[in-house]
Amino acid sequence: MKKPILAIVLAAACFMAEAQIQTPQPSPGGSVTTVVGLTDVKVNYSRPKAKGRKIFGEGADFLVPFGEIWRTGANNGTVISFSDDVKLEGVDVKKGEYLVFTIPGATEWTVMLYSDVNAGALTNATYDKSKEVARVTAKSERLTEKVETFTINISDIADNNTGAKLQFAWENTSVKVGINADYDAKVMKAIEAGTKVSPGNYVASARYYFDNGKDLNKALEWITLGINNGNQKAFWNIHTKAKIQDALGDKTGALATAQQSLAIAKGEKDDFGYVKLNEDLIKKLNEEIAKMPKAKKK
Repeated sequence: MKKPILAIVLAAACFMAEAQIQTPQPSPGGSVTTVVGLTDVKVNYSRPKAKGRKIFGEGADFLVPFGEIWRTGANNGTVISFSDDVKLEGVDVKKGEYLVFTIPGATEWTVMLYSDVNAGALTNATYDKSKEVARVTAKSERLTEKVETFTINISDIADNNTGAKLQFAWENTSVKVGINADYDAKVMKAIEAGTKVSPGNYVASARYYFDNGKDLNKALEWITLGINNGNQKAFWNIHTKAKIQDALGDKTGALATAQQSLAIAKGEKDDFGYVKLNEDLIKKLNEEIAKMPKAKKK
């Protein structure tokens, strides 16, 4: 009789497994990823909804009372990761993964990064400050439009791509925390290694030096090597060389190089806008050369 009973049990177990029903989560998972400089910044979190509740405020009537440690989301909290060392509001943070805890306030929030990503929700009593790797403050702002679902965003990426803002938004409150990633040392190391083994990197290195105000003589040396050892009809690279010569004060040399780039660009089916770029540069150079004393003209 044991075999029929075992068969019934197995059949029931299979039925129960197949009968599991998935339903939407009250606080669905969310994520945001971006690159700041050369650093990957990723956030994984759960997104609770307001559902008519009072979210931030003074006292027990609010879901997230002022002065209390909050897991900054729902479920197991929010995890942020950095692929390189960064600064959080000027505080050094090593690359890695961290739980994000916050202490909301009326006019500013305290934001903490916590090394134990499996800690889950903690309170003022259970929070272990020895596991804290960073603690900063940030001003809170009142939003004109209500945010129903808790949202984390990485916004306000700087023009030079060295910084961004980590934004928390829910109900009528927004808080932004500055993240800065210094990529210069990383790029400089790659340039040093890359130019030794691959002449094709000379152009990229020259452009980086030019764009970031570094040694222009070295930039000119590299762009010339890149052109001579690569595609000698790459009018976009020749245009870059003209700009470097111009920045070095070699106006007549820059003019000749810009004219060379223009001539090649005009012969191509698609000039990618370099005909106009060269024409504008040539016009500027001619005007500057005309104003120069003869003795200073190169």
